[in-house]
Amino acid sequence: MISKSPAGFLLVLLAASLVGAGLHAQQPVPGEADIQLTLPPEIYAVPGVPMTIDFANVALVAPDQSAPPRFVVKCDSGAANETRWTLDARPEQAGARIPLEIEAFDPGGRGLGSVRTTVRVAPADAGKNRDVSLLIIGDSLTAATIYPNEIAKLLNRPGNPAWRMLGTQKRGETLPGVAHEGYGGWTWKRFRTQFDPAVPEPGKTGVSPFLFAPDTPGDAANLDLARYFAERGGTGAPPTHVVIMLGINDCFHPNPDEPAAVEAKIDEMFVEAEAFLAALRRAAPEAEIGLCLTTPGNARDAAFAANYKDRYTRWGWRRIQHRLVKRQIARFAGREPERLFVIPTETHLDVVAGYPENNAVHPNTEGYAQIAASIYSWLKWRLAAVEEK
Repeated sequence: MISKSPAGFLLVLLAASLVGAGLHAQQPVPGEADIQLTLPPEIYAVPGVPMTIDFANVALVAPDQSAPPRFVVKCDSGAANETRWTLDARPEQAGARIPLEIEAFDPGGRGLGSVRTTVRVAPADAGKNRDVSLLIIGDSLTAATIYPNEIAKLLNRPGNPAWRMLGTQKRGETLPGVAHEGYGGWTWKRFRTQFDPAVPEPGKTGVSPFLFAPDTPGDAANLDLARYFAERGGTGAPPTHVVIMLGINDCFHPNPDEPAAVEAKIDEMFVEAEAFLAALRRAAPEAEIGLCLTTPGNARDAAFAANYKDRYTRWGWRRIQHRLVKRQIARFAGREPERLFVIPTETHLDVVAGYPENNAVHPNTEGYAQIAASIYSWLKWRLAAVEEK
């Protein structure tokens, strides 16, 4: 049921839809709150590219809930149905900063919490007179090449900059100009340390493209991003923008019923991430770096059972992923003076329609397109921000 207040606020009652999105009864976790709400401080939108906030991705609902919570979305723009809020930005909204709040209530009307964000709308022609070079780094979601292709399609629309992608990887049906550094199963640490002297060529899965043979045999390989840009990236120069989508393989495996183990694994990831980011910053001091928030998995329990049997469950990964996103936001948001930004890739992903029935963490074409839309909208916002200076 949807209504609109005189002030323009959208009221959304979310009930059976959350059950359909995978938030249904399972064994309770002792001591867990009824609900946890998470949103990044900013969401990005561009006219011509619809943007959503899926409620199932915002709310971590304890599995012992007898009835799903009711959500109230307060925003003077966009529209909502039972599962998400959607903004199809208009050209005249370019430059707008739109406040948005989501409140949660139990079936009896008791408040369970709220969360706020700001939606930033970039002009559709932001960056049209610029040259952009983009390096995308990631795991198997990137290696599939689907969302890099979708980014290319968006960048090929009128009103966009001239663009190039750096990278040694061009797998599958790669569109003209598309490249990346995506490797299935990889983590932040692997990009810093994975080097097999028997397979020194870039593009092999046993070798990080950013590592080079040591000057002295037996020494550790050299992490040299400046040399990568000069010799392997494909453009001979550092990129203007870097997008990094990592985190699933870093944090997928701890026992979700052991919070200390989850926290320790996230801590380990941050150590590796900061070390890699420092090396990247030294080699590309002017590049703007966007860190993608880890995407939620398939809403279907059967997808996890098909991939992992009983070893890893949907509810287990959902708890880890939600905690990881909260900590990614706490760690990386607010670091814009370092040219470091958060990309809200976890909000605009339909965890039902955006996934095949039998894959736990790899989206289908629709889901990958939604990831691409989030990255593209962030990039357009950054291009607009530079033009405003």
